[in-house]
Amino acid sequence: MKRILTTIVFFSCSLFGFSQSYTSYFTGSMTDMIVSPTPPGGICLMGGASENDEAMKWFLNRAYGGDVLVIRASGSNGYNNYLYASLGVNVNSVETIVFNNSSAAYDPYVLERISKAEAIWMAGGDQWNYVSYWRNTPVDSLINDAIANRGIVIGGTSAGMAVQGGFYFSAENGTVTSGTALQDPFNANVTVDSASFIKNNYLEDVITDTHYDNPDRKGRHVVFLAHIFQNYGIEAKGIACNEYTAVCIDENGQARVFGEYPAYDEFAYFIAKNCDLNDNSTIPEVYTQGSPLTWDYSGTVLRAYKVPGTMTGVNSFNLGDWETGSGGEWLYWSVNAGTFIETTASAPDCSANTGELWMDEMDIFPNPTDGVATIEFGSAETRAVQVQSARGVVLWSEEITGSTLSIDLSSQRTGVYFLTIQSENGRGTKKLIKE
Repeated sequence: MKRILTTIVFFSCSLFGFSQSYTSYFTGSMTDMIVSPTPPGGICLMGGASENDEAMKWFLNRAYGGDVLVIRASGSNGYNNYLYASLGVNVNSVETIVFNNSSAAYDPYVLERISKAEAIWMAGGDQWNYVSYWRNTPVDSLINDAIANRGIVIGGTSAGMAVQGGFYFSAENGTVTSGTALQDPFNANVTVDSASFIKNNYLEDVITDTHYDNPDRKGRHVVFLAHIFQNYGIEAKGIACNEYTAVCIDENGQARVFGEYPAYDEFAYFIAKNCDLNDNSTIPEVYTQGSPLTWDYSGTVLRAYKVPGTMTGVNSFNLGDWETGSGGEWLYWSVNAGTFIETTASAPDCSANTGELWMDEMDIFPNPTDGVATIEFGSAETRAVQVQSARGVVLWSEEITGSTLSIDLSSQRTGVYFLTIQSENGRGTKKLIKE
């Protein structure tokens, strides 16, 4: 039986002026669907061109027949009929809300729709609009609550994929090419942000990138990773998609890759520091303002698993261990004097690398904190301890000897801070959240 489509358009005026704060396009039943049992959750990441139908079916099936919400800062209702009627997956409704300005993030109707959605999709556009409109507003709070407590499936394409990681390229000053970033990683357009935004399981220490058909993207992605390692001491990881490729991550961290390979060269990439390099001090060899980046270590500093995307999503990668995959090939990535280098690699064996396991013995409480956090190290020895802001500003640095330490953040703003510890066991970083 053919589904009869009716799309209703709603408008809202801004509470802070006369401009229209959002436009809503609604298709389907206006009676909220109460879904039971709780959906399993999941993440769907797309590279930025037209959507992959099979990946979108995966996304819709995880809504358990409930309500789908598309949020965006430009465009109109192009997703409504596609998601509601074209893919053969029954859902109660599809609604697109276009944020025309930042005041929509406080509109009661918008917040109600987020709180009732079983699936949330972020369209393409300008990711700085998403960051500036939604970060530190009720919008990201409700989305994160839905991920943590209601099992929603979340996804996005292009800009909507770019903001899904715990680290993200905000594009606050516009985009940046690999050539520019590699020649000067301090360029003002290299805006890598870590302030708390979308909190996805398995993506806490990940920075994504899109439109990887463009060979110009790989180099800048390595610069992003080098920036995070250098400034936060965190061995961040990367996930990237070619334009027509999608990565769908289930609740167990299994990432399936969808595309039309071998008809087209559609790949996803999973990038991490080479675990064979046991030395935790593998910071970039040259990371200086105005100088080309070198992060090389004999051409082996990073490993990337290149996975063809197929119609059935049969090829996969395990985000639980970041070394187990099927259907792909391993590559070494590095940068020498501003030149990106890619060579064939062997498969990793990270089981022998205890790396930062000593950090697991450390306890921080309370975390989040509204003021003072206490760190118990588990043993008394000399350590160099540093606290940085989310933008890499060093707030406190000291060498201490003992088994406990108190950090006072009462005078600091709410947000994410980074506690970096250097000891004879190596170097490691933990997030510290100020409420």
